[in-house]
Amino acid sequence: MQHLTVEHSTVYRYARPVRFGEHRLMFRPRDSHDIRLISTGIKITPPAEIRWLHDVFNNSIAIASFSEMSDRLEFVSTITLEHYGGDYPDLTLAPYARIFPFTYSGEEMADLGRTLERHYEDPEHEVLEWARQFLNREGETHTYDMLIAMNSAINARFSYARRYDLGTQPPLETLRKGSGSCRDFALLMMEGVRSLGLAARFVSGYLYDPVMDGGSESMVGAGETHAWVQVYLPGAGWVEFDPTNGLIGGANLIRVAVARDPSQAVPLQGAFFGAASDFLEMDVKVKVTARKTGQGSGQASRPLVAML
Repeated sequence: MQHLTVEHSTVYRYARPVRFGEHRLMFRPRDSHDIRLISTGIKITPPAEIRWLHDVFNNSIAIASFSEMSDRLEFVSTITLEHYGGDYPDLTLAPYARIFPFTYSGEEMADLGRTLERHYEDPEHEVLEWARQFLNREGETHTYDMLIAMNSAINARFSYARRYDLGTQPPLETLRKGSGSCRDFALLMMEGVRSLGLAARFVSGYLYDPVMDGGSESMVGAGETHAWVQVYLPGAGWVEFDPTNGLIGGANLIRVAVARDPSQAVPLQGAFFGAASDFLEMDVKVKVTARKTGQGSGQASRPLVAML
């Protein structure tokens, strides 16, 4: 078990004071058996009124409304939690799901719904053919081994590239370029898995890099929000796969939101009213650090104006 602290700041700067529309925040991690929230809070400048809701996937959403104009908009989120996730878990799949292909039960099919459907064009079946390379051509294909191979192949064969563009690359573009960001790799694996008939969903959250605390193992994609994929395996449930780092099981992954499509799991989005030239820049910083078991927790913290 790890005690983790997440500090996530986003700053927008403008050439002159502008008026802000509502902003939608997805910063609060999902409480579960492997993640337990200890404290959460957010500071917003200029001050905002916040209302809360759960979206269709049961993610916690904060809606911030503003009355003041400003040339700077800042969100600073601070979260502490206990994390129980592990790498490469010894999964117990239902007997019928251990060998691929298999069919989900009728009851599961009804609830998995569109997480089974492909969402992006693949007219020449390039993504499908790419996914099929992970099947065992000489005998039985073990479901878990196939997914490990796909996850590892993206990590080994594709080049990571930070992108500050809005949205996510279509899977075909990532496949042809051989490069992308964490969200691009997650979407490629999600569509690859779906092309083989398995249910998958997109995950947005945070990544803990042990190097931040003096460790030797460095993670790719730390310092920003992170993205990966979950695959539904009967008997094991939703299993985490991070193709950017080749991780399975989620020891270093902190789930914030799950969604059918990346467009539904944007950490922060909103609008301002003014000329396009008024916008100058955006700066995002994410820092995830660990506190060793037994270490005191009485550390000074920044003031928080709203609980997440």
